[in-house]
Amino acid sequence: MTSTAKAPPLYPKSHILAASGVAALLSLALLVFPTREVEAKKTYLNLELDNGSDYTEQPGDSASLAAETPQSPFANTATTNTSAADELKTTHVVAPIEADPLHQIISVQNGDTLSTVFAKVGLGASTLHEVINSSKAAKQLTRLKVGQALEFNLSPDGQLESLHSKLSDLESITLAKSETGFSFKRELVKPEVQTAYSHGVINSSLFLSAKRAGLSHSLTMDLANVFGYDIDFAMDIREGDEFELIYEKKVVNNRQVGTGNILSARFTNRGKTYTAVRYTNKQGNSSYYSANGESMRKAFIRTPVDFARISSRFSNGRRHPILNKIRAHKGVDYAAPRGTPIKAAGDGRISLAGRHGGYGNAVIIQHGQRYRTLYAHMQGFAKGVRTGGNVKQGQIIGYIGTTGLSTGPHLHYEFQVNGVHVDPLSQKLPMADPIANSEKSRFMQLSKPLMAQMDKEKSTMLALNNQR
Repeated sequence: MTSTAKAPPLYPKSHILAASGVAALLSLALLVFPTREVEAKKTYLNLELDNGSDYTEQPGDSASLAAETPQSPFANTATTNTSAADELKTTHVVAPIEADPLHQIISVQNGDTLSTVFAKVGLGASTLHEVINSSKAAKQLTRLKVGQALEFNLSPDGQLESLHSKLSDLESITLAKSETGFSFKRELVKPEVQTAYSHGVINSSLFLSAKRAGLSHSLTMDLANVFGYDIDFAMDIREGDEFELIYEKKVVNNRQVGTGNILSARFTNRGKTYTAVRYTNKQGNSSYYSANGESMRKAFIRTPVDFARISSRFSNGRRHPILNKIRAHKGVDYAAPRGTPIKAAGDGRISLAGRHGGYGNAVIIQHGQRYRTLYAHMQGFAKGVRTGGNVKQGQIIGYIGTTGLSTGPHLHYEFQVNGVHVDPLSQKLPMADPIANSEKSRFMQLSKPLMAQMDKEKSTMLALNNQR
């Protein structure tokens, strides 16, 4: 059986003619009445052709001129029923400013190296090699920080002419092409040093209260170090403790860019007030003394780790957590994150810096004839710390770890007097020398005004708070 395909139906000739007429009318309408987009473009082109002068947009022009312009029935962005002058007011385009390929500023991104930054501006490895090896100081360019801006100036043929980068508010570096290669220059801005006053009451921690009082982390650490001989910041701080200080602030163009030394301070801990005044003697040595000239510096600092938590105290009958037997704990354990710096409690000579049985990595320091301190379970030792070397009080000697018989990262700290272990938390620390008699009068001329200034500042602050 075969099938025959049906032919398409034949439309009457009158229908075909009518359809052709409708298509022709639509085409004519599109030519006479263009779309909004086409009309807007057409008007824009006409304006550009009719305009014989330059026009620069001023701030606020667009809003005010748009309010004056009658709207076209076909477009919102242009009109065809106004004069050329009116059109010039209502429709104008400011050409975008093209980036200058010879002057580029690159912001350092995460993962960038000096090589990748140079590549972004079209500079190759040979230029990078020449820059880095131009001088020892130029190698500083390789120490990039995320967000750091590097400003490049290139010659017309794409060669490096100069490179500038602002490292901080006080420091910038510049590399410039010279006849012999590249010259490197480091520029330092000398800030104006002013004094500032700050006061705080502790209701949670020293750091949080100091932050609310406007103190930086480093300035808070300085404050703790000043009073670290008298106050154990790991266990002595209580709610309601109070501090105040006068310190140096560094200012550039009326903006604070850093802080300097603490000039005077007061700290009230558990109802007892301690005072401190920074004094530089005639030989140029600076130290802190109480307001009446007694040395703030003792022979030993209270705690060798800043703001650590005491996890185990001195005891003659503690059960050892690993050996599981009653064994005297002849020291104090300070729990802190791995890598926390450990400081020497006093000046002395290192009799051991290395492995020491169950102590793991340990440092033993002999302080004169009577005193000896031990620091155990260290992750590692600070640079330059070795057996037979000398250390200064407060010098970093190592970092908290969990070596030896240890269940977690902490410092085991021991204190011996004449070969006998004592509790470092209860041991009365020997005093350092007070201000010299020959300098006492000069010191008091500095101390009294600073104490009076803190009194005045505090009174003013309290009066303002009462008025609120």
